[in-house]
Amino acid sequence: MKANRFLKDMKTLYTIGILSITACMVSCSNEPDGEDLYTATGKTIAEYIEEDPDLSSFVYILNRVGLDKTLSSYGQYTCFAPSNAGIEAYIDSLYDDDKSPIPHNGMIERSLYGLTDSLCNDIAKFHLLGSIRTIADMSGSIGTSINTMLGYAFTASIDEQTGQTTLNNVAHIINADNEATNGYFHKLDKAISRDTRMLPDVLHSIDGYTIFYTALMKTGLNEALKINNKGKIYTLSDQTDTNGADLYSPSECRVGFTIFAESDEVMAKAGINSFDDLVAYANSKYGNAAAWYHYLNEKGLTVNTGTTDADFKKPENALNMFVAYHILKTGMAIDKILFSREAYTSGGYTAYNYWNYNPETCYAEVYDYFETMLPNTLMKVWGGKYGSTGSLYINRWKQYNTLTDEVGTPGSAAMHPMRQTGVKILRDLNKSALNGYIQAIDKMLVYDSNVPNGVLHERMRFETTTFLPEFGNNGLRFISSNEAFILNGSQGSGARIAFPVDYFDNVYCYNGEDTKVRYNVNGAYNAWQANCFQGWGQYDLAIKLPHVPTGIYELRLMYVPMAHGGFMQFYLGTSKNVQEMEILGLPLDVRVPANDERIGLTPADQEDDQGVATDKALRNRGYMRSPMTYRQHPESRDEGTTGNQNMRTTNDGSSWALRKILVTKQFKQSEDYWFRIKNMISDDSELKWQFDYIEFVPVDIVNSTEYSEDWM
Repeated sequence: MKANRFLKDMKTLYTIGILSITACMVSCSNEPDGEDLYTATGKTIAEYIEEDPDLSSFVYILNRVGLDKTLSSYGQYTCFAPSNAGIEAYIDSLYDDDKSPIPHNGMIERSLYGLTDSLCNDIAKFHLLGSIRTIADMSGSIGTSINTMLGYAFTASIDEQTGQTTLNNVAHIINADNEATNGYFHKLDKAISRDTRMLPDVLHSIDGYTIFYTALMKTGLNEALKINNKGKIYTLSDQTDTNGADLYSPSECRVGFTIFAESDEVMAKAGINSFDDLVAYANSKYGNAAAWYHYLNEKGLTVNTGTTDADFKKPENALNMFVAYHILKTGMAIDKILFSREAYTSGGYTAYNYWNYNPETCYAEVYDYFETMLPNTLMKVWGGKYGSTGSLYINRWKQYNTLTDEVGTPGSAAMHPMRQTGVKILRDLNKSALNGYIQAIDKMLVYDSNVPNGVLHERMRFETTTFLPEFGNNGLRFISSNEAFILNGSQGSGARIAFPVDYFDNVYCYNGEDTKVRYNVNGAYNAWQANCFQGWGQYDLAIKLPHVPTGIYELRLMYVPMAHGGFMQFYLGTSKNVQEMEILGLPLDVRVPANDERIGLTPADQEDDQGVATDKALRNRGYMRSPMTYRQHPESRDEGTTGNQNMRTTNDGSSWALRKILVTKQFKQSEDYWFRIKNMISDDSELKWQFDYIEFVPVDIVNSTEYSEDWM
């Protein structure tokens, strides 16, 4: 009875609101270790902090909102416990806050007992994680963002003067890595404060960004950055997992943005010393944008270079376009922009979550593509061999980036000269707001002809959780299996999360909840970033694809052959109206093994030419091997398997992921394209659909006679 009451309490607690999850955990287990679940000795986090008289104020806050029960329960948590003096100082700051829309933030008196229940809830959840974070996990000099149970992040960094780990540049960890049976707790000298202002107000408060801030205000784009929630309560009647346990399903949907901003100092280096100078600069860079920004011509628009306040607010105005291209539709801390390359250990051997090889010897480079607020444009962020932990550049351009003059690898350095270094994202700002982040850049950022004609003229691989911004804005893009286990009320597994069918703006389910929308979190999956947007049921859904520069592309879909994979018919159209969609070939029977003669996947690493000849045979049937960039995960491999086990090479050729070639056609930058997946089997509601990543490949890259596409 007690266990059942706990599960009910946990379910109620975690369905109150969005819980945003840290993205860089390296564990791949679906549940906490057995020793954490069934420990006969030792104490819980709650018991440890209750024994410290200097933490009594924080204990009071936890008890007030019932979170003491959470820290007494099984699971894997991290608690940052502020000292009594730290809580007292934070209470004073709340009471004296003259910018709060509610006097004294609603407090009835300047004391611990004057806190409202809402404030207690916010304080408690902002100091708790549904995952493990030791001091070593927070020791990066670049600043590590840590998303909390409240759904908002703080940043951990090293105080250069004291060498202590500091949180949000305010609170210091004074007693670290206290291990309990259900996680860790760290004692703080102060409470972690957070900024509750929207992005425009935070940008205004930062010294040295006056020109960019003025441009943001003049264009009116600041108005679009004043929201942080869709303002809707979401419900899901069936949120069960395959084992019958209830999955976590978010009831709210946050909205966020990332601003890349040039400081006044950076602008001065480009000869821009005033707002008028920036207007002239934007006019010079975007005045002829119709020559490469095809959206303008296709919409019948001309560039506006006017200099009145009314002109600046027009989307086709040069200054407006300049500012809009600096804003992404997803709010991301600098260490969350790209997937981490960090290794994890499972089953006695180490594998890389994302890329297959050790960074010191790896051929592949980490990069991703994001849509900006300049209509239908993309920005590429490059992280090199080290991904999110290395230097990040916007729109770095290497010649023939996804082509090669050798077999398989990216080829000789001579064929990949650096055509454009790109704009470096500086790590010294990473400023958070209630609805996103402001990142500093080292030079002027523009959408010029080099972007569509050079940077983006390559095989573009789009991961679903990147181009659906709801994942990033709600902290679910890189969630680990352990964190999902906590969200799921510590019952069942941590394998997945359930979503209401109307949660995503760019996903449409034609038959309501008959299409189950699920997310397989970071774990043992044959997937691009160890996760997969997936579901099951009598599914019939459409997903709006990311916009690409106008051109003729080969469109490909990644999938994993599986016995419960379904029989899928694909469609494509410029609206989600089914009457306006074209059928893309014959249905795909996902139940057919990859080494079936109808597909013909073979173990490439056992062939003399490393699979070159059989690659051609696969293409003739409409298939391609998966990239060698990432590897099958340890929990999906036979124990002891090591070496070059990547998603291209395989020992049996039966269950590995494939790419299905869907269509070759012209895509226009100005058009929306909806991709529909329909289950053609009407008497089986348990078959699965999946949408891990897609590829847009320019036809001149596909059909190149001088070079071949690399295997990355």
